[in-house]
Amino acid sequence: MEMQPGQMAYDRAITVFSPDGRLFQVEYAREAVRRGATTAGVVYANGVVLIADRRIPNPKLAEPASLEKIHQIDENIACATAGLVADARVLVDHARLSAQVHRITYAEAIPVELLVRKICDNKQQYTQYGGVRPFGTALLVGGYDDSGIHLFETEPSGSLTSFHATSTGGNKGPVMELFEAKYKPGLDRDTAILLALEGLRAALDDGASLAQVEICTVQPGEGMRRLSAEEVQKYASRLPPAPGPSKSARP
Repeated sequence: MEMQPGQMAYDRAITVFSPDGRLFQVEYAREAVRRGATTAGVVYANGVVLIADRRIPNPKLAEPASLEKIHQIDENIACATAGLVADARVLVDHARLSAQVHRITYAEAIPVELLVRKICDNKQQYTQYGGVRPFGTALLVGGYDDSGIHLFETEPSGSLTSFHATSTGGNKGPVMELFEAKYKPGLDRDTAILLALEGLRAALDDGASLAQVEICTVQPGEGMRRLSAEEVQKYASRLPPAPGPSKSARP
């Protein structure tokens, strides 16, 4: 993000608005998300699929499974993270605690939107008080409850939006373009997984494989289910040929 004249006076503290009503630290946190790996989510007829790119800098030496981008929050809810991994871990722990407290208090699973609002309330506090910084991570939260299937995106500012299909993180533009062109309500599970994979492929570097992609589904009667590496590759083999050179993804 390019520094503008006079901006330095307003970007040192999270509690100071610029004259045009901006909080620069929140904007910088959004930039941290844009520099993260790509994640996406797609709602289908009876569930939601979450997908994340978990490529690591030294794949020959590091263990890919140690970099977890998709987390289970409760039996009925999971999330995919983009941005700073450590910040995401703190938010996931907070979300899990909120879900457990709700289950113990009311003897039922927490509704998805209620949990997302608790996550966003926590995020918003870190945009309002001195001595802290915003969380540099965005969460895609997918799950089900008595009111249906849900997919939400949470931003560093603490805002939330519900989607049928969406993407966040680095190079999400090609993913959103593909979703807007191909998404239809009422998809079956296999079609939704293929659409999510095709979307993520559109965001990857030219020639990059889908070997390190992490996928899970969340649906009633099954809860959260992670796909094995073998299952991911089987779905990847069913994808149509890429239409042409893809745009470079951010690291």
